[in-house]
Amino acid sequence: MITCYLRYIIDPYQLAEFEHYAKLWIPLVEKFGGQHHGYFLPSEGANNVALALFSFPSLATYEDYRERSMQDEECLAAFAYAQQNRCILSYERSFMRPVGVEHR
Repeated sequence: MITCYLRYIIDPYQLAEFEHYAKLWIPLVEKFGGQHHGYFLPSEGANNVALALFSFPSLATYEDYRERSMQDEECLAAFAYAQQNRCILSYERSFMRPVGVEHR
């Protein structure tokens, strides 16, 4: 299993737009065989950092998801939504593997 950790720098004045974007992606990741663990929005502390975590059975299945998402109408619409309202200023993507934890 591989977990993708996304750290976003967001426009704090576009928080509602980013939350809408996040809600679009949760079912899309699952549509392609991933397990979404949620988005985490600012509460206390920094007001411009958000996180997302989702897992795939392997890096190969994640790469398949990335390839297929670039041709999926719903995914393309979600990408376009974020570009249109500029709620995401930048992001970092890292991959982690779990140790000592059972997964469903």
